[in-house]
Amino acid sequence: MSDDSAKTARVRLARGVSPWLLPTVAAAAATSLLTRKDKRWALAAVPLAALTGGMLWFFRDPDRAPGQGRLLSPADGVVQSIDPWPDGRTRVAIFMSPLNVHVNRAPLAGTVTSVQHVAGGFLPAFNKDSDQNERVVWHFATTLGDIEMVQIAGAVARRIVPYLSAGAKVTQAERVGLIRFGSRVDLYLPEGITPAVAVGEKTVAGVTRIDHG
Repeated sequence: MSDDSAKTARVRLARGVSPWLLPTVAAAAATSLLTRKDKRWALAAVPLAALTGGMLWFFRDPDRAPGQGRLLSPADGVVQSIDPWPDGRTRVAIFMSPLNVHVNRAPLAGTVTSVQHVAGGFLPAFNKDSDQNERVVWHFATTLGDIEMVQIAGAVARRIVPYLSAGAKVTQAERVGLIRFGSRVDLYLPEGITPAVAVGEKTVAGVTRIDHG
C-alpha cells in the first residue's frame, strides 16, 4: 500500500526536526537575500533552497485514518525480512528509505512499559548485522501480551527521537517516534500470530495490517 492510498487529512512536519531544518531554512533565506545584491550568491542559494525543499519532503508527517487489524505496520517502507525467533516470536523487519515518511506509529493500543536506548554502530539498514546498530527498543503491554518494537538507525539516520516515555498510554496508530532520514523498524509478532505481509511488500505506518486475523 502506498502513501497515496492512505487517507490523509493534512500534512504536518514531524516533531524533532527543528535542529536539522531551521539552520538549513535560515541559510537558504540568507543567501537568497544576498543574491539580490550579488548574483554570485546564487551558487549557494540554489542548492540550499533545493536542500530545504528536500528536507520538508523528508520530514512530512501526514494525518492518517488507521487501518483494520490487531497489529498495524509501525513504519512506512518495504518488508525486508520475516524471521522466526528462538523464543517463538516472528520478527518482521521494515526497511525505510530516505523517501519514506520517517514517523513511526504504535502497532496496537496499550501502555508503554519501556523505552530503552541502546548504543551501537551505523551500518546501512539493509546490512544483515544492522540489528546491532544504534537503536531504541520499545515494549508495549497490550491485549496480545508484551509487544516489542525496535527503531534502528542506519548509515544516514543517526538520530532516533522517541515521542513517549514509559507509562504512556497509546492508541493504535498513534505517533510514537521519529527516525531521521530512514533506516529500519523491527516488529516482533507474539507466538502463534502469523504475518499477513510478505518480503518485498510495501507498508504504510498505521494503515497496513501486519497480522493474519
